[in-house]
Amino acid sequence: MPGWKALHIITGLGVGGAEQQLRLLLRHLPVDCDVVTLTNPGPVAEGLRADGVRVVHLGMAGNRDVSALPRLVRLIRSGGYDLVHTHLYRAGVYGRVAARLAGVRAVVATEHSLGGTQLEGRALTAGVRALYLASERLGHATVAVSPTVADRLRRWGVPEPRIEIVPNGIDVARFRFDPVGRERTRRRLGLPEGAYVIGGIGRLTAGKRFGVLIEALARLPPDHRLLLVGGGPEENVLRRTAQRAGVTDRVLFTGERPYDPEGSRGLDLPSLTSAMDVLASPSPEESFGLAVVEGLAAGLPVLYSSCPAVEDLPPHLSAGARRVRGGAEAFARALAETRALSETRAPDEAGPGRPPSRPVSAAARHYCITRTAARLMDVYASAVSCSSPSPLGVTPR
Repeated sequence: MPGWKALHIITGLGVGGAEQQLRLLLRHLPVDCDVVTLTNPGPVAEGLRADGVRVVHLGMAGNRDVSALPRLVRLIRSGGYDLVHTHLYRAGVYGRVAARLAGVRAVVATEHSLGGTQLEGRALTAGVRALYLASERLGHATVAVSPTVADRLRRWGVPEPRIEIVPNGIDVARFRFDPVGRERTRRRLGLPEGAYVIGGIGRLTAGKRFGVLIEALARLPPDHRLLLVGGGPEENVLRRTAQRAGVTDRVLFTGERPYDPEGSRGLDLPSLTSAMDVLASPSPEESFGLAVVEGLAAGLPVLYSSCPAVEDLPPHLSAGARRVRGGAEAFARALAETRALSETRAPDEAGPGRPPSRPVSAAARHYCITRTAARLMDVYASAVSCSSPSPLGVTPR
């Protein structure tokens, strides 16, 4: 609403789905927003500042650095915020407590990463759940990024009236397939002409199971390449996996590629999806599946193990996405079938030596960022209208 001032608190601003989603969202929210990052003011912080957003690094030393709490309270009070919106687990715990101590009018949190067995890579222990629920009661609404996450929150014990569903969004136009950009990007990557490129997008962590794609690659003809977009602690493990599988020269690691809304930094995520022929996501547990939606926006066929963003949609909206159950053998078989199907269509849809056209999937259009921003504004309006400043210990609603 005009005149509102909001503070977004997030655990860190390295390259990740929640972090990049925050940057994209702030470009579309009609609210004056500042951002506090508890730790790691990484590339996304640089991007936010380039967008004109004020970013403050709180300098939190770790999960138990309670000295950060009074600093956060003072910062919130001095900012005169109407609303505090937290993102990710640690920011949710500290941010909601600080917001209530500061007497903020409304407190909202987005649950980006609640899986069936883990939360942001940490096991869902009784202690994690208890702390989560205790801090959740200090907010006015908890936003789930998918109906699947909403169901998980209900099973955890979050009351139904406090849960709002606001799916993640993407800039559909930025991911539209660019045939000229495709050829330019493939040349920059040193990909052989005619290579069939399998893409994987995400943090290189054990939970993403990118090793499955490397092992699948070893079962496919030598003209197949694997393009892994992202960085993370498992990169060296994946490189060793490629070496053992004998496909080192067929796997390309791009490192972290921050999303560039203006498309001015060369090898950003949309240019890399244009260079791919298929996107594969072998992660067995997702809260949304943003990479899958980005692949669909680029017109790619997508193979996935888990993707609430697709599974929560009516079947007629999810054309182009196929669920694969199993490991390397199942993905190798699905990839071979996907390539064969695309090659039977190519002569009718493209000229000689050119890739077929790639229409944007209906699923991708469904998750347009402008729709996400509008739905979140409804949540903000509801939280502000039914709340008032109150001290810590008074439970909203």
